Amino acid sequence: MNAGLFDMLTGFFAELRAAGLPVSPTETIDAAEAVRHVPLENREALRGALASTTVKNAAHAAAFNTVFEVYFAFRRDAPGQDANGAGAASAAGGGAMQALTADELAELLYRALLSGDAASLKLIAAEAVTRYAGMRPGRPAGVGYYQFRTLKNLDLDAVLQRLRAEAASADGGTANALETHLMREEYEHRVTGFEREVEAEIRRRLVADRGAEAVAKTLREPLPEDVDFIHASAAELQEMRRVMVPLTRKLALRLARRRLHGRTGPLDFRATIRRSLASGGVPLHPRYRRPRPAKPEIVVIADVSGSVASFAAFTLQFVYAMSAHLSKVRTFAFVDGIDEVTHLLDHADDLVDVVHRLNRDADVVWVDGHSDYGNALAVFWDRWGRQLTARSSVIVLGDARNNYHVSESWTLDRIRRRAGQVIWLNPEPRQYWDTGDSIIGEYGRHCDRVVECRNLRQLERFVEDLS
Repeated sequence: MNAGLFDMLTGFFAELRAAGLPVSPTETIDAAEAVRHVPLENREALRGALASTTVKNAAHAAAFNTVFEVYFAFRRDAPGQDANGAGAASAAGGGAMQALTADELAELLYRALLSGDAASLKLIAAEAVTRYAGMRPGRPAGVGYYQFRTLKNLDLDAVLQRLRAEAASADGGTANALETHLMREEYEHRVTGFEREVEAEIRRRLVADRGAEAVAKTLREPLPEDVDFIHASAAELQEMRRVMVPLTRKLALRLARRRLHGRTGPLDFRATIRRSLASGGVPLHPRYRRPRPAKPEIVVIADVSGSVASFAAFTLQFVYAMSAHLSKVRTFAFVDGIDEVTHLLDHADDLVDVVHRLNRDADVVWVDGHSDYGNALAVFWDRWGRQLTARSSVIVLGDARNNYHVSESWTLDRIRRRAGQVIWLNPEPRQYWDTGDSIIGEYGRHCDRVVECRNLRQLERFVEDLS
């Protein structure tokens, strides 16, 4: 392996780790060995070799692909020369395009998309970036900015409308509805492919200007399990829902294995003596009692107000997915009033169903619909506190932002004295605790543990420790 490829792979693996992918030293060795057996000029073969040795979770594929595109993008060695060796022909095509007006370039783009001419689309993308992106060496702008400028000047929406009209008038307007639909989908697919080609061209030029490591940092995004619950976008929440299903299955399997193969219990003296009779009274094989760890009984008190609703919904669904390994799960939801919602969640199929049931059927608003932890905890103690036992683990979900209401923290102290333990999960970063109307410090004095729980990774770790 030459020094240049070794340095590129070293930077590639370092960026994967920085992006959050769990790539071990052993896997880097396996990946480097795999690269030796694939043709380096075949990018898809190289991508497959690296992905198969470093990606263990389908949710990490997008992050891997982004890093791969940065570190293994085709480099142009000279104007008109790309990594495929398209020299004279590309240079001639690029020179001809430089003489085109904006309208002529747009018409050429339309015809290339209409015919599906991939080679022409590459050349058009390169020319469009040169004309419209406004890229200058050292300018602190990212891929998205340059891509937006390029596509805006090309007016792809107008081009797509022309393509859709072409699909509708195919064969003189005699094409049936299915054929028209398929043609429109094909044209939309080509337009999307052209947008990706523009993005790739911009990325190549940025890498040539700033280096792969600097560009990779600007494109780095958190993995689904590292996205904060309370700041996630709709698309990120959807991806987190998709990731959570296999995550709970994996965790359930791990917990079941732990219970099955737990540490040995205390020495069983009578069984050991009986076993020693076969060896003349010498206890060669000590016998131990099998431990029977008690399954915890969970009582969840969850703030479901708007600011932390997504965190509460994710946590509730996660805990319920683990219910087979818990003795009992009781759930109470509150905003400024509180209500038991265990029966509402028993048959909730997914996260959307959880939120819908809580909003529709739970009596969680008492006065104005703003979080009032003090009133909620006081009502909980009055109505259900005496039902707690030493086996109960009380988990409070919320950011402890009490809107300057009375804290009533004494109720949490009474709950702690009666229950086995009280744990508070806070979805806010620790540096924001006890700022503004947050009184997590006051409540934390009456808890056994106060845990930062901002994302799926931290939630998984907490549930595993709890069980």
